[in-house]
Formats: sequence, structure tokens, C-alpha cells
Amino acid sequence: MLKTHPVVARESPAIALLAAPSNLGLRPPSPGSVPGTAKAPEALREAGLHARFLRSGATDAGVVLPGRYRDDADAAARRVRNHDALIDHSLRLADRVGALLDAGAAPLVLGGDCSILVGTGLALRRRGRFGLVHLDGHTDFRHPGNSDACASVAGEDLAAAIGLHWPAISDLEGRAPYFAARDTVHIGCRDDDEHTDEARGLLADLVPAGDVRRDAAAAIERTTRVVHDHALDGYWLHLDVDVLDPAFMPAVDSPDPGGLAPDALVALLTALAPRAAGAQVTVFDPDLDPDGRHARLLADVLAAGLRDLGWDA
Repeated sequence: MLKTHPVVARESPAIALLAAPSNLGLRPPSPGSVPGTAKAPEALREAGLHARFLRSGATDAGVVLPGRYRDDADAAARRVRNHDALIDHSLRLADRVGALLDAGAAPLVLGGDCSILVGTGLALRRRGRFGLVHLDGHTDFRHPGNSDACASVAGEDLAAAIGLHWPAISDLEGRAPYFAARDTVHIGCRDDDEHTDEARGLLADLVPAGDVRRDAAAAIERTTRVVHDHALDGYWLHLDVDVLDPAFMPAVDSPDPGGLAPDALVALLTALAPRAAGAQVTVFDPDLDPDGRHARLLADVLAAGLRDLGWDA
């Protein structure tokens, strides 16, 4: 059972909670429907997450609303699902995250789906050379070079972040890559992920979930060896909650066995969050959590693991 921890009052930099309730990067769960990830920030608020952080001195930085969901992908025209709305949301999210960073805050961006990495990555790239720790149950490494089915940026976000997607997605403002592959670590994919070998060959490191379960301390050491590089201006922490095993967190669009237990995820976040410039949380789907129990678990994980976000950045 996950131990709960209060978020302890702290001095600056304050955590700034920013909602980015996008579902634009996901395929429809069924014809004519829309994914439920846009409801995640408010479900987490209802589960008490905001109250716990606000008591510690965090601020509520509001919301960056996405455009209307339209299932309009056209690979032949190099257009992903919700193409124009996704780009517009990414640009507005980059502006808001950038303003928080410039004000000295540590943004905690509550998504939404993984496509928000395009916007947060752009915000960081505008400000220098940042690393990325990509915690996810999948590599999210589908891109036009390895697939003819590029349509949903939530499954392509890591590839886009390191410059491998169509320029309209991965090269906003001519700033590709948002994160250099040599400055990027992925943690948490399942051993049978179809893009593991390619990602491992390009990224600074790739640490599957099985490696974390066997030796979490070694996984943390491998990660910090990359992102604590003094040449970096900092690093960003991306958390897709499907890194958790579906025995604990089934309320995601692609639950796969072989993930982490909540205590293991808290240990990773506790080690990585203090020196991160900020973090984002993605792919929790309240539509798959009718009684709110998984929102409450996720709130516990985030309150415990991210309470020192940005403390030493």
C-alpha cells in the first residue's frame, strides 16, 4: 500500500500547477467518441491534488484550453489527428510554460495526453539546451521513418521531441530538436515495445521497466549521469502514468502488463524531481475511473514524488 505524504511547505521556487487538458494527440476510443484525458486535471483537483500542493505554497497557474477534437488525420498530407488545433495548443502552452519559467516557478503541467510534450519542449528550447527524462510505459517512438501510420502524436511524442517527426510537429519555429537525443533518457517501456532497439540506439539511455524493478537505484544512477551534465541548462520530467502496471493504474488508453508499482514510481520521482526545471503528467483518463479511486492513487503518487519539484534546479 502506498504511503501518503503531506506536501511540505517550502520556499521558492514555487510549484505552479498548470492544466493542459488536451486529448488532441489520441485516437478515438471508439468511433464518434473522444478520449477522456481532457478531464484529468479536474479529476485530480477533485481527488485533492491541488489542495495539497497549494497548502505548501504552490500556485494555481490556470489552464491552457485545447481546440475542438476532430478525428481528421491524413498521413498522405503529413497531417496528424487534430493537426491545426494541436499546433495551436502547443504554441500557447509553450508561451505559458515559458512565462512561468521566466518568473522563477517550477511548472507542474497536468495533461492531457502526451502530445503536450511538443509545447513544453518548445518552451524549453526557446531558453537553451535542456535534457528530458521520459517516464512512460511505451517508447512513444513511432515516426514517419518507421511507420506509415503516423496520426496520433500521443504515441509519437518522444520521436517528435528529438526531431524525428514531420517538421510541422517537430520543428515549430525552426527549433528542432526540442531536446537532443544525447540529452534524453527514456524509462519504463515494456520489454516487448516494438521501437525499443531503435530508441536505444539514438537516446543517451533507455531503461525498461524490468530494469527498474530489478534495480531502481541503478536506473536512477543511469538517468542522473545524463541529465546532471553541467552543459545542460536543466531538464524536464515527463510522466505518462501508464508507466504504472495496470494492476494499479488501469485508467489509461493503452494499459500493458509489466509496469511499475506506485512505490517504485514515487522513488524515481523523488530522486529526479528536485533538480528538474519542471514536470508534466499525462494520459490519466477519468472516463475509465468511475469511482475516482485511481485519481486518488495518482494524487498520492504525485504529492509524494513531486513535492520537491524544482527545489535544486
